[in-house]
Amino acid sequence: MEDMCFLVNPCFLLCLKGIFPANFIHLRNAHIKNKGQFETVIPVEDTVITEMTSTLRDWGAMWKQLYVKNEGDLFHRLWHVMNEILDLRRQVLVGHLTHDRMRDVKQHITARLDWGNEQLGLDLVPRREFSMVDPEEISVTELYRLMEHRHRKKDTAVPASTHHLFVHVKSLMSANLGEELEVFFHIYDGRENKPLSERFFVRLNKSGLPKSPEKTERQCTLFVDLGSSDLRKDVYIVVHIIRIGRMGAGEKKNLCSVQYRRPFGCAVVSIADLLTADSKDDHLLKVYACNTESEWHQIHDNIIKKANSRYNLSGSNSGLAVALQLLHGDIEQLRREYMVLFTRGVSITRKLGFSDVIMPGEMRNDLYITLERGEFEKGGKSVARNVEITVYALDMDGQILMSQVAAGSGEPGADEYHSLVLYHNNSPRWSEQIKLPIPVDMFRGSHVRFEFRHCSTKDKGEKKLFGYSFVPLMQEDGRTLPDGTHELIIHKCEENTSLADCSRYLKQPFSKVNLPANNQTLKGTKESFWITSFLCSTKLTQNGDMLDLLKWRAHPERINDSLSKLKEIDGSEIVKFLQDTLDTLFGILDESSQRYGLKVFDSLVHIINLLQDSKFQHFKPVMDTYIESHFAGALSYRDLIKVLKWYVDRIVDAEHQDHIQQVLKASEYIFKYIIQSRRLFSLATGGQSEEEFRVCVHELFMSIRFFLSQENKGTSPVAQTQAVFLRTFPAIYGELLKIFTVREVAGFVRETLASLPTTVQADSPLDTIKLQCIAKTVESQLYVNPESRCILLPVVLKLLHAHMQEQRDLVMCARILTSMLSLIQKEDNGTAEPVVSEEVQLIVESLLGVLMRTILEISNRPQPAGPSMRLQFQDVTGEFVACLLALFRQMSDRHYQQLLQAFSSKDDLRDFLLQIFTVFRILIRPEMFSKDWTVMRLVTNNVIITTVLYLSDALRKNFLNEKFDYKFDDLLTRIGARISYQDTNYRRSIPAEERLSICLRFLATGDSYRTIAGSFRAGISTVSMLIPDVVWDSYFYLSVIFINQPCLQLESFSPSKRKKILEKYGDMRVMMGCEIFSMWQNLGEHKLNFIPAMIGPFLEVTLVPQPDLRNVMIPIFHDMMDWEQRRSGNFKQVESKLIDKLDSLMSEGKGDETYRELFNSILLKKIERETWRESGVSLIATVTRLMERLLDYRDCMKLGEVDGKKIGCTVSLLNFYKTELNKEEMYIRYIHKLYELHLKAQNYTEASYTLLLYDELLEWSDRPLREFLNYPMQSEWQRKEFLHLTIVQNFDRGKCWENGIILCRELADQYESYYDYRNLSKMRMMEASLYDKIMDQQRLEPEFFRVGFYGKKFPFFLRNKEFVCRGHDYERLEAFQQRMLNEFPHAIAMQHVNQPDQTIYQADAQYLQIYAVTPIPESQDVLQRDGVPDNIKSFYKFNHIWRFRYDRPFHKGSKDKENEFKSLWVERTTLTLVQSLPGISRWFEVEKREVVEVSPLENAIEVIENKNLQLRTLITQCQNRQMTNINPLTMCLNGVIDAAVNGGLARYQEAFFVKDYILNHPEDGDKIGRLRELMFEQAHILEYGLAVHEKFVPQDMRPLHKKLVDQFHLMKSSLGIQEFPPYVRASPVHFTNGSPRTCRNSVPSIISPEGGRGVTRRSYPAVNRYSSSSLSSQASNEVSNITGQSESSDEVFNMQPSPSTSSLSSNHSASPNVTSSAPSSARGSPQMAEKHKHSRENACLSPRERPVSAIFPNPLDPAQRAPSHQIGDNTLPRSDPNLSAPDKVRHTPSSWSLDSVKEGSPYFSDSLSKQLCPPVPPRPPYTVSTKRSKSPIPNSRSPQKSALPAFTPSPTECPSSSLVSSSPVLSGSYSSGISSLSRCSVSEASGTEFPTSDHPPLPPSTLPLSVSSGSDEPVRRENKTPPPYSVFVRDNPRRPVPLPHSLSIPPQADPPALPPKPHQLRTGSMKLDASDPRVPRPRPLPRKVSQL
Repeated sequence: MEDMCFLVNPCFLLCLKGIFPANFIHLRNAHIKNKGQFETVIPVEDTVITEMTSTLRDWGAMWKQLYVKNEGDLFHRLWHVMNEILDLRRQVLVGHLTHDRMRDVKQHITARLDWGNEQLGLDLVPRREFSMVDPEEISVTELYRLMEHRHRKKDTAVPASTHHLFVHVKSLMSANLGEELEVFFHIYDGRENKPLSERFFVRLNKSGLPKSPEKTERQCTLFVDLGSSDLRKDVYIVVHIIRIGRMGAGEKKNLCSVQYRRPFGCAVVSIADLLTADSKDDHLLKVYACNTESEWHQIHDNIIKKANSRYNLSGSNSGLAVALQLLHGDIEQLRREYMVLFTRGVSITRKLGFSDVIMPGEMRNDLYITLERGEFEKGGKSVARNVEITVYALDMDGQILMSQVAAGSGEPGADEYHSLVLYHNNSPRWSEQIKLPIPVDMFRGSHVRFEFRHCSTKDKGEKKLFGYSFVPLMQEDGRTLPDGTHELIIHKCEENTSLADCSRYLKQPFSKVNLPANNQTLKGTKESFWITSFLCSTKLTQNGDMLDLLKWRAHPERINDSLSKLKEIDGSEIVKFLQDTLDTLFGILDESSQRYGLKVFDSLVHIINLLQDSKFQHFKPVMDTYIESHFAGALSYRDLIKVLKWYVDRIVDAEHQDHIQQVLKASEYIFKYIIQSRRLFSLATGGQSEEEFRVCVHELFMSIRFFLSQENKGTSPVAQTQAVFLRTFPAIYGELLKIFTVREVAGFVRETLASLPTTVQADSPLDTIKLQCIAKTVESQLYVNPESRCILLPVVLKLLHAHMQEQRDLVMCARILTSMLSLIQKEDNGTAEPVVSEEVQLIVESLLGVLMRTILEISNRPQPAGPSMRLQFQDVTGEFVACLLALFRQMSDRHYQQLLQAFSSKDDLRDFLLQIFTVFRILIRPEMFSKDWTVMRLVTNNVIITTVLYLSDALRKNFLNEKFDYKFDDLLTRIGARISYQDTNYRRSIPAEERLSICLRFLATGDSYRTIAGSFRAGISTVSMLIPDVVWDSYFYLSVIFINQPCLQLESFSPSKRKKILEKYGDMRVMMGCEIFSMWQNLGEHKLNFIPAMIGPFLEVTLVPQPDLRNVMIPIFHDMMDWEQRRSGNFKQVESKLIDKLDSLMSEGKGDETYRELFNSILLKKIERETWRESGVSLIATVTRLMERLLDYRDCMKLGEVDGKKIGCTVSLLNFYKTELNKEEMYIRYIHKLYELHLKAQNYTEASYTLLLYDELLEWSDRPLREFLNYPMQSEWQRKEFLHLTIVQNFDRGKCWENGIILCRELADQYESYYDYRNLSKMRMMEASLYDKIMDQQRLEPEFFRVGFYGKKFPFFLRNKEFVCRGHDYERLEAFQQRMLNEFPHAIAMQHVNQPDQTIYQADAQYLQIYAVTPIPESQDVLQRDGVPDNIKSFYKFNHIWRFRYDRPFHKGSKDKENEFKSLWVERTTLTLVQSLPGISRWFEVEKREVVEVSPLENAIEVIENKNLQLRTLITQCQNRQMTNINPLTMCLNGVIDAAVNGGLARYQEAFFVKDYILNHPEDGDKIGRLRELMFEQAHILEYGLAVHEKFVPQDMRPLHKKLVDQFHLMKSSLGIQEFPPYVRASPVHFTNGSPRTCRNSVPSIISPEGGRGVTRRSYPAVNRYSSSSLSSQASNEVSNITGQSESSDEVFNMQPSPSTSSLSSNHSASPNVTSSAPSSARGSPQMAEKHKHSRENACLSPRERPVSAIFPNPLDPAQRAPSHQIGDNTLPRSDPNLSAPDKVRHTPSSWSLDSVKEGSPYFSDSLSKQLCPPVPPRPPYTVSTKRSKSPIPNSRSPQKSALPAFTPSPTECPSSSLVSSSPVLSGSYSSGISSLSRCSVSEASGTEFPTSDHPPLPPSTLPLSVSSGSDEPVRRENKTPPPYSVFVRDNPRRPVPLPHSLSIPPQADPPALPPKPHQLRTGSMKLDASDPRVPRPRPLPRKVSQL
């Protein structure tokens, strides 16, 4: 494909020399259009070439995309078409094609271009004669017609009226071959039982193949001129096969050489079977043979009728192979399309008779004779004869006509023809057809002779002549042999010599019909021969009356009879001799006009009307040629005018109008004869009698006008005659113009049309005929002349206006108007501009209004049902639209001024503007034009915007006064009462304001008054009076719809198409946007009327991705904010409307990141100097943040995105709508979207929590709720019940049965309150089944991972934030990392766990930081309680988790090479989430990050505590026989004992029990004592464990056990333990089943600030990150060396793996240490051996395979709050130095403790306990009453050097605390917006509850408290709960139900061990004293209970 460079200066050509090869540069001429900045250079070349070039370039890019999209079929097809077009393009460029060939090539090219454009979805190209048309150069109406024509041509193919059958004979397959064959094809009509065509004759050789294969015309034929009526099911192709050979098929060969034509077989196929065949398909026709030869003549009928008894298959394998194909169209068209076929050679087989359409000049003279049958005598023979007929054609001299006897087409003619021989048959029936193509000049005197011979079957095989018959071809009067059957006389003859002289027998009679009466001899003979003849000739006739007329001079007395009989002659006979007949008629008229004038006139009328028949219509040019060239009747005009006027004068009085109507039908040609006769007379006489002629014509038209003026009923004969004349009247205009002037003819026409009656009955067709006459007038040559147009235009416009006003005959009106405007466009391109301007003005004044009303009416009508009617409906709509557009495009400034000035009042102007705006909205509807009509749409938009620019000025001038047009309030006042309705119990009525707004919007979208009236149940007149007050609104809506059209979104077009549009029209969106801004600025204070109505439409405009348009339109929002601020003091309406519309528009795919930035920057700049800047900035920030989330949501919802990203984005958007926007309906919608996403991802637990958000908005009330989403209209109780059941079902599927039990209890309470025992029973059974599942089914323990998303390439809801994610089942760190990297394929994995710096935060990339974290359970009491099954504990370990921990070891100060434990510290990071896991998402954002440092001594205490806990757990499981394998206990014992022997515990002794350490760290005395106690306790546990191990150890492991016992004694001796201390011996470690356990009264020891060196680091919010140092790889190795003295040396201290082992590798993989950092199998699963058979036992993992902290969860994090209860009256702070060591050192209750049971009564309120308790706790046997503390509690010191104030009662402490509280407040959880089920605001200061049981309340100083480091503020979640939506005041509050922890505020202390039974919590004793002033009360907020 070449590129073009345009040279403005020819001198530049010199610069190109030497740069490019000479053969690469070709100079081409071009012309420049629109010279200047936007000029277009168009090459001067064939437009087809230009289109091909541009189209192929567009296809090239799209073609490659087809390959990418895997559309292989279209890809290859388009490739072939493109190559074909390139080849044709080369042919056109060469220029060597002939004119016809060039036309064919261009037609082929355009067809291929159109096909490709349609396949690729490109635009339809309007063309005229294969060339593209410029829309600006032609009228819009003409453009529409071209588009419609091409559209119709593309959609529906025009059915051809002529068809042809192609036959190609291949071969005959049969076992009986061995003789030559003759095959005859013909088309047979099974209905009429006659052939329709002549025969096609093919000779086959003995092998069944064509005898002359090199001559294709002898084996191929085309049956031509088949009509559509011939393609019927009962039309067949019949094949007769004749063999040439012996008489009998089975006879032996003999010496006889005589051959006979004998029957072989027949085949039949229906022509209807070929209608579906598109190519020359091969058919194998079955060949049948008749059972008896006498049936041969009708074998095909028997086969058709399926008379099986009369025929049979000629052979099992016999069949005739032929190719059959139906071709459609004219024969000349076939010659062009199938050139190869005709070039190769094909014979033509004609139809019997003429085709349906007879063409002038067609020459044909064929006589067809069919040998029917014969009756013969035996002739003295004992058997019947074998008769053969020989046929000869002889001339008048008796000479045989050579080659004039043809058996059929395909073979040349012969001199004679031999019939087939039927064996021993004296009454043979042959039914053989022959053709005699004898020339016309040889017909006279010629005859056909039939010779009859008997064929002997003897050896000689002689053929003996025994008779003959003959028939002459023409009679003596010139008539040919008549068609039909003839019975011929058989003359006896035994010698050939008697036939030598034909003159002898020609004198004898030939037919029995013509025998004279006295010839009894021939009449009595029984022998006869029948033939059927049929003549098809264009020169010969069989009609004697025609001959008599043509020879009228020879017999003058017969003229009258001949003229009368002319009407009876067949039309084909008349057209044969048309010129001779016309000469005869006018000759008679010239000689005897007085006598025969009337009859000659009638005969002329008959001939003229005969040519109106479709069969003979092609002979009209013959008559036209005759009139122009051969007509010589110079005096005929007088007689013709006289007779015509005589007929017209008789019309009114005549009873029978048929003949008169025939006369008027022929008036066109009568006037042609009149005018031509007058011209001949004037030419001959020099113009004499001119005035006389004019007078005659005027008198004739006076008579015509008189009969036209008669008013009659529509069915009266006169009215029908009037209609006949009006149909033919326009045809005489052209003839009159040959003699009269244009103005005279126009006067005739105007007066004639004006004479028609003005009032016509409704059922009269005359009105329609009159309109048709007008249409033909407008399309005639007369109307083209401007002089005549100025005379005729008023008449035409008047009639058009009347019809369009009454909506009658709209199709014809559209046709007339289209012709008028097309003509005006052509004139406008010429020089007649003033005339055109006047005509346009007349049309505008007369038709503009009614034209727009017509478009409105037909656009609002329902479309007809039938396809043809619907097509007509669409056509008329499109034509009227094109007419309107053409009219507007013709209007100039002066026309618009005159139009607007013509309105007498503003009301009329307003109505007009409303009407035109509505019409324009209809014009730009997508369904107005087809999808690929972009050219038409662009023209429409160009006209619309031009018109709007004119009309906007009138809008500004007339509708901006004091009485502003937009009177919504007045309108509401006037009709508000009429459109208001009352509410019902189940439906809220639509307010009057909303109804009115809907009405106005309906008008804005173009609906009719009738539609609106039906909507409001008001009268049409009432609506029509009220609606026109919205002209400004209509204007703005039109502009918005205009800008948002798909055809104007240039960004979606290809570059070439976009360039063309911009060059021709510019960006019309920007033009309209500037006009909107200008009109808005002119509104002034009236802008308030459009706020907030126009916010949505204008926002939609600004979302169009056009920078200039956005810059123009966005400032309008600032203007709206300013005016709303002036009116209301705020801009709440603007904010609300913006937010509502943004969601819907962006969900449709509108808007982008650029728009968000532009919106923010433009508006912030605009409001800089405003007084309300602060609130404006807030609004802009809110809208901008909403856009961020909506854009993220839209991107995530795209097809192919992972579910995790979709869920996270939906959660972010849901929270935003709740917390920041308070949009309840949108909030609920996104709840359900999130719910569907969770179900799709099979996150059933998260789905339950999500649906619970909607459930909490509802109450147990009977308030009716409307239909919403998928919920039906129902009561609030019913919907809440349904939600409860759905949530329980999903909790069940997610194995979160504890939460489901709570909802079951709540539902059961409701059923119980309503006495619905049936459902109550079901609910109790469901609850019981959930309990069973808790105990019986196994639950997998999930992993938790911390994920950081850093970089600006992440979506807003993830960008620079960190989350904790709950992993999937069986998902470990490595799998999770891979999943995250798959979700974010462009992300880079960070190789460390340090907090990133600002460079990472601001990078244009994606960084992922992932490592495992350990959950910190909140429900410690359940985990520490003895006897609680592990199935229950596992739920509380991994559910309702707010906080997570990660430990990093490091060395502080100088490292002791001998013992690293002295300087080994642990950096502990605690992450607090905004929501507990699990929740409505699998991940939640980290809200707070706390970092503390654990000293080496504290770390040692934790390590030993955890190891003791693990040992006790394993021992208990072994005792209870919960372990099927004792290996875990064996490995654990081996690891501890072996490590201790090899120096594990000894290292602690060396580090912390030495004198130097004690002296340097006096504050650690308690901790050292605690460490010593734990070491002794471990030894005691080991001793008991060895005893249990000995009991269960297998025999093969006894040696190992003995080794462990020996090593244990070494361990005790190394520790210096001779016997256990007194407190250990006094309180032996008593296990549940005899196992050791710690003292029940032991108090857990918390490391105090005095005793430890824990350095507390500052706590930062989740968004504040900082880097922390990590242990180097060398340090890690050193630690391993120190602690790795045994297989389990890593258990000596408890720490998380080094950060270096927790980071991701560069190739997206993790180290084994990272992967196994926190395996669930190491978290104390009750049955590890069974549960984790897929992996190694955790106890057997090497130090590098498992981190210690993952195996030993810390019992109580220093950052964790201190236990909120102490045991016993003597409970004191553990930091008191006055206490003895045994009192101070107490066992720490750990989440893994076997027997740490908290004794004593809890002192917290039951309601608080209920909130903080496990969802499904054991039911205690007692109820605890509560009382509030009266004094503040001072802070106690902790390792974090911070204090925790007393607990603050929250609403969950109240009796209303439940799963769904009695006041269903929808509140948010911090900034995330995640809603808790029932959480209200919490006051900052409140008291703490103390027990009122046997134990007195503790003094204030004894309560240990802790807060986050670096702050004196309480460690309590900030009160970030947003104001709830509303409060629904209820008289009967709901019964409270326990609240799940996942949606509650994280507790500030450990909950009581045994909360009360849930139903007991509903008692009155649980309620707080409302009168107590110290009890904080939540601020009451009005709440609207959800209506959804």
